[in-house]
Amino acid sequence: MEQNVRVAIWGFGAMGSGMAKMLATKKGVEIVAVCDMHPDRIEKDIYDVLGIERGDRKSVIINPNVEEIIKEGAADICLVATDSYTAKAFPKLKYVMEQKINVISTAEEMSYPKAQEPELTVELDKIAKANGVSVLGTGINPGLIMDLLVTVLTGCMTDVTHVEAKRVNSLSPFGHAVMEEQGVGITLDEFNAGVEDGTLAGHVGFAESINMIGDAIGWPIEKFEQQMKPIVTTVDRKSPYGFAAAGNVAGVNMTGQGYVDGEVKIDMIHPQQIEPEMEGTHTGDYIVLKGSPEVNMSIKPEVDGGLGTIAMCVNMIPQVINASAGLKTMLDLPVPRAIMGDMRDRINK
Repeated sequence: MEQNVRVAIWGFGAMGSGMAKMLATKKGVEIVAVCDMHPDRIEKDIYDVLGIERGDRKSVIINPNVEEIIKEGAADICLVATDSYTAKAFPKLKYVMEQKINVISTAEEMSYPKAQEPELTVELDKIAKANGVSVLGTGINPGLIMDLLVTVLTGCMTDVTHVEAKRVNSLSPFGHAVMEEQGVGITLDEFNAGVEDGTLAGHVGFAESINMIGDAIGWPIEKFEQQMKPIVTTVDRKSPYGFAAAGNVAGVNMTGQGYVDGEVKIDMIHPQQIEPEMEGTHTGDYIVLKGSPEVNMSIKPEVDGGLGTIAMCVNMIPQVINASAGLKTMLDLPVPRAIMGDMRDRINK
């Protein structure tokens, strides 16, 4: 029997452990190494941490020292579920690629890194090609809902005049890093100070999504802007990794615009918060494409952001392994699809 697809995971928080859980249900794939620094997880078997039966699978001990477990020949691909920014993820991605291992990153900026990190984009592409591997950043958003799906829907249009993508979502499935980026639980004054000094990220990915759509359809984006407003809760809200007391911030309402020929051609609207239903907000994903023919899409409730990100990363494994060497975006690879059969059948021989 041919060898399983071998996967390493770097970062075993909400996203990394979720990917491991999903991989454990799939055929023709095995987890061979996990790197994580969290003191509660170090030296433990991943199956104990996940609370699932190991069965006849090999034990995988969580190791904080990446050099000991992720090395040439150890894996076919590594899922790096650690950072949001290309610059922060870069040393990790570089290390993995230098071990001649393909990489999928959950870093939002990595979904279209040239939008904000053109020099690092060239560097990543160079490192990937020098080592004969490919690297992709993906997730639910950026990666699918507000960019790739928008782009695909323009395929049935003879002319596009305006794009609006709106995602009303819940932050509840996400881990501590996202809670901090979104300012969940802080006071209004802290929020305003965080927006002022740039320590609050809000949603990371608008610049990437807007540039991906623009490049895909031939609209050169000449200016990008984004705004950030607090969503203040009137009731106490608690999610697995976050808490916002009444009067404090439960999330952010992000808006962004891409300008083409001096006017706004792409609008992004993205209110996101923990436990939105507690105050009557219903989630959903909406795309409105003006032009000919006009396209209106709505998905209600929203596609679950946590499970969606986990699935996008796992489901793109074959496409990344099969890809030619270099830095890839979701525009470059065959479309994502669920893997219900044996993952090995998807790998080009």
